[in-house]
Amino acid sequence: MGIEQTAAAAQAHTSPFGPHYPMPGVTYRTPEEAKRQIAAGHWLDYNIGDSLRRTAKTSPDKTAIVDAESTRTFADIDARSESVAASLLVLGLRPGDCALFQVGTCNEFFDAFYGCLKAGIVPVCTLPQYRIAEMRHFGERANAKAIFVQADVNPNFDQVAFARELAEVVPSMTHVIVVRGSGGTQSLAEMATAFDIETARAKTAHVTPGVLDVAVFQLSGGSTNLPKIIPRMHGEYLGSARQLGECYELTGDDVTLWSLPLIHNAGTIFAVLPVSVDGRTLIMQPRVDIPEMLRLVERHGVTFTGSIGPIAPKLLEVKDIDRNAIRSLRQFFSLTRAEAVENHVGLPVSQMFGMTEGMLFGAAPHLSTAIRHRTVGYPVSSGDEVRLLVPGEETQVAFGEIGELCFRGPTTLTGYVGDPETTAASFTSDGFFRTGDLLRAHEIEGRLCYSFEGRIKDNINRGGEKIGAEEVEGLVVQHPDISDVRVVAMPDPIYGEKVCAFVIMHEGRRAPDVATLGQFLLTLGVAKYKLPERVEIIDAFPLTKVGKADKVAMRAMIAEIVAREQKAKG
Repeated sequence: MGIEQTAAAAQAHTSPFGPHYPMPGVTYRTPEEAKRQIAAGHWLDYNIGDSLRRTAKTSPDKTAIVDAESTRTFADIDARSESVAASLLVLGLRPGDCALFQVGTCNEFFDAFYGCLKAGIVPVCTLPQYRIAEMRHFGERANAKAIFVQADVNPNFDQVAFARELAEVVPSMTHVIVVRGSGGTQSLAEMATAFDIETARAKTAHVTPGVLDVAVFQLSGGSTNLPKIIPRMHGEYLGSARQLGECYELTGDDVTLWSLPLIHNAGTIFAVLPVSVDGRTLIMQPRVDIPEMLRLVERHGVTFTGSIGPIAPKLLEVKDIDRNAIRSLRQFFSLTRAEAVENHVGLPVSQMFGMTEGMLFGAAPHLSTAIRHRTVGYPVSSGDEVRLLVPGEETQVAFGEIGELCFRGPTTLTGYVGDPETTAASFTSDGFFRTGDLLRAHEIEGRLCYSFEGRIKDNINRGGEKIGAEEVEGLVVQHPDISDVRVVAMPDPIYGEKVCAFVIMHEGRRAPDVATLGQFLLTLGVAKYKLPERVEIIDAFPLTKVGKADKVAMRAMIAEIVAREQKAKG
């Protein structure tokens, strides 16, 4: 893969590709590798701050971002982020320093995010939901010098007081920068207007991140331990966003709607980076609200949006959608339920799959429903290599068999920051990243595509028979009374584990009992041993800190219920 093993091996400013600001604990690709990836069209040959400067120069008066309170042009966000960058340098921060982020989905995010990148400051992509144990871990691991914190992101929690508390226990942190409020050591609003753009540019001109420099520290989506830190570099991250847009046939004329965290990897590549790299307008919602989402589609002529988490199930709850009102919407992506959403909304919907560690699968809107609904598509980057291996081995499974997804390519992570043991265990001997996810290969209409079949750790072992939880979920959710479902293992004294289905019902519908649900699933042709042997009604799934359904919590819930019932029986 052409990777150097330590930051110390990188010689600053010896190559136009960088890394110009090497960071401890980060593994870098070589300049030769960067040159190859740029020549192949997989990476872009400039940094993220410059991508905004370029777009602002060519389209200064075009609307770039819109939230509930304001609209900003490309010239606006370029000038404001340049002033933030200059202010950060005046405060004493230096390229290669880190800043934690606890900022929601709002216009000010762009001032802070692009301001950091222009100053060479690396955002650590934390969430407002994280609390002291997690934030202290990330702050200490990244040696963070600052935190950007949104005062009004949670009306039930004093986020600014929390940030001040955090600064007291993270020795390196000297700056609490408050967004949409006061009470910190600095105000983002003041930093964004402190300098006119010419003065700010003069103060930032010497900061020149190379394509190999770290742009952001993203976090893994692990559900059992604290998330691991993943470096994403300027050139490859821009290339990933550009290629994702090309997969969906998007251009600068498209308008994206986003109602999920911008700081996530998904938010970054679907929403944030396309603003600068493609000049695409972004409409933001601070939280999921389906009726308001549909109104925003109509009001702003939105052409592209999608579902991660609860959006698709909630969209299916809306009766009598006025398709004429949302006629501007040309396509929608989803992690699940693509066929149901397409039938409900009346526009092309494609299932997709992605990982913060680098791999993206998707499918263009003009392709057949067999590809868009039955699979998660194909690798977005032509440079990505996919292998499906026998779990725990390096043997490839036969075509059409389920295997562990392993990949390598232009956006594959180089290693978890400061965690060489986990990094070593995460790669095959020839450099393929092991995901723990199970996929199956298909050839459809001459194209190699993949379907998501579950996760190794998410399998249920019923007396030696392995049951893929996602497979059962995809069947259960077809029941007309069920809105959404998560399937987990529950303890059983005879079989070891059995299948428990946590179900969310459509409004006004009654949950089927185990026998009724079983009969329904048998009509779909599923093997009997896969049938849920318990149904638990739930109003909403517990979520992990990164917004995913928390199956660890649900397994614990059903284990506690079973134990209580067994104790009552004596």
